[in-house]
Amino acid sequence: MKNRLHQRQKRKPIELPLSCSLEKMEGEQLMKQQIIESIVQQMLAHLDNVQLKRLQNVLEHELFDCEIKEQEECSEDDSKKLLELFITAKRIEGCSERTLKYYQTTIDTMLDSVSKNVRRIQTEDLRAYLTNYQGKNNPSRVTIDNIRRILSSFFSWLEDEDYILKSPVRRIHKVKTATNVKETYTDEDLEKMRDSCTELRDLAIIDMLASTGMRIGEMVLLNKADINFNERECIVFGKGDKERVVYFDARTKIHLQNYINSRTDENPALFVTLRSPFERIKIGGIESRLREQGRQLDIQKVHPHKFRRTLATMAIDKGMPIEQLQQLLGHKRIDTTLQYAMVKQSNVKLAHKKYIG
Repeated sequence: MKNRLHQRQKRKPIELPLSCSLEKMEGEQLMKQQIIESIVQQMLAHLDNVQLKRLQNVLEHELFDCEIKEQEECSEDDSKKLLELFITAKRIEGCSERTLKYYQTTIDTMLDSVSKNVRRIQTEDLRAYLTNYQGKNNPSRVTIDNIRRILSSFFSWLEDEDYILKSPVRRIHKVKTATNVKETYTDEDLEKMRDSCTELRDLAIIDMLASTGMRIGEMVLLNKADINFNERECIVFGKGDKERVVYFDARTKIHLQNYINSRTDENPALFVTLRSPFERIKIGGIESRLREQGRQLDIQKVHPHKFRRTLATMAIDKGMPIEQLQQLLGHKRIDTTLQYAMVKQSNVKLAHKKYIG
């Protein structure tokens, strides 16, 4: 008995490497508990509940009188490296550079705020981060859920690649958001915008957005050679570089031809700036042009994406099958199409009179 006690007293301290970016843990008991939890988690797939409980009891007994010391040498925090690998993986999947930048900024901000190695981040850390972010920035619920969704994608990738055992975002559920009926342009709004155009280019842009429902990011990438005037169609490259055919009406065809014929530059781009050197127009240029037009005409919230929502609503209103609209808009999931398509309140009223009285 004396020998066993003597052996216990002479046990060597267990030294564990900790990242230099980690906050120093208070108390040996907390450190021991984390060691035990880490070992038990790693054995989840190999032991049943009874065996896991037994393992936990043995570890608690064996570590009871052990001295736990932090290793003074700092191990390298590879969180940023793992983030770069994640971004590379998403780029290979076909995400746009704009989306990748949003992903990187969102995750970077979280890592800087939490100040832990990504391998050691827990659910409570992320809940605290989201709560603090909400209190500090007062964002909408949609923004908070977008952050949660991006973090979920990142940690799920880490789990799939075996960098972590289990994603800490699993227990953070989707944020409930209010369903807002977003506005669309009226026929009168569209005619006012057309009539107020002083440049052939601006008229062609409005007609192109209104009749095709394409994304603004897709339109600025179009070249003159992409337009098939005979069939009144063109091929666009949507999200994830997926190509699809979109169609335009006769009015758009005429206005587009008038604009192209009026140009004297050699730029292959479909839409260019109004002044030399006539460069391909950017998204920001179109957005600011439309905003100014909206202010002059007293039309609320004039934005390129509103044309897309207007077309979707009009198509549903006229009886277009939702599957065909999904294809036209280039949506991967039909749920997204349903969010775009807003039923006009006037038609709800008419339907009520027809079916209910």
